[in-house]
Amino acid sequence: MAAMKKVLLAVAVAAFAVFSGHRFLKLKEIMLASREIPVKHLSCHYLQNIEYGAEDITILKDGLAFMSTGLKFPGLHSFSDEPGKMYVLDLLHPKPTPVELQISGELDLSSFNPHGISAYTDEADDSVYLFVVNHPHHNSQVEIFRYVEEDTLVHIKTITHPLLHSPHEVRVVADGLRSPNGINISPDKRYIYVSDIMDHDIDVFERQEGEQLRYIKSVAVGSLCDNIEVDHKTGDVWLGCHPNAMKLSSYDPEDPPGSEVLRIENIHSKQPVVSMEYADDGHVLMGSSVAAPYEGKLLIGSVFHKALYCLLK
Repeated sequence: MAAMKKVLLAVAVAAFAVFSGHRFLKLKEIMLASREIPVKHLSCHYLQNIEYGAEDITILKDGLAFMSTGLKFPGLHSFSDEPGKMYVLDLLHPKPTPVELQISGELDLSSFNPHGISAYTDEADDSVYLFVVNHPHHNSQVEIFRYVEEDTLVHIKTITHPLLHSPHEVRVVADGLRSPNGINISPDKRYIYVSDIMDHDIDVFERQEGEQLRYIKSVAVGSLCDNIEVDHKTGDVWLGCHPNAMKLSSYDPEDPPGSEVLRIENIHSKQPVVSMEYADDGHVLMGSSVAAPYEGKLLIGSVFHKALYCLLK
């Protein structure tokens, strides 16, 4: 029963990401979307094989990183007409290189358009499951996969529901958010973090019995932050953000959209510390959407461009 609750929570995580898709198209309405930022780089290089973005990245405790690539969405630029793909990267390898995951099962790969990712590890047998938001033909649904050896994903089922308009049963567990986008959970599983992208803050909720959420507070970040990742050791919250998202929705190669990575330390304290860890004007990385840390390393993904492997130490 406990395992099933965790699975349903992971589904809810993916559902938030689906819901945010339609809201994303309204970024032109936000004045903050035109903000320019200073350049602040880390020791980084491009990840091999990732040419069409890594919209979301999630990392397991053992260092395996999963990426969704090739997102196509109305109003957003794309460098590829090919279907989307999933990749895996071993951060414990001396030279981490993304490897395309082969997908088996009854899934139409010709229209596969992956977006947000949530991962769940079954402690009973260490099986790894991925919940991947998919937008085939601009519809919204969630695909459940099991990761197996030889770099393969086995498609288990597709979840659709009328409430997935932007997965079992979908229900509201928190309201009052203008534009919920990225979502993640604290290492102790007690708190849920949601990026309210249009309000430019991160909302903190406490889990209650029955998988209800109680609002705790909001932390202002001053940027349009997309996906959320959490350092499994420190609990720091890492955000891939769009400092000038109007450029993202009206792509101009001569004036590309920038990238910004923010970190929130001590998010549950009275004075959380929000710091800029990486920033670029779009000439290195366009449209950062996720920043995933792992033991001194950082993976930065983008909506449609490339992905970076960076060292934090």
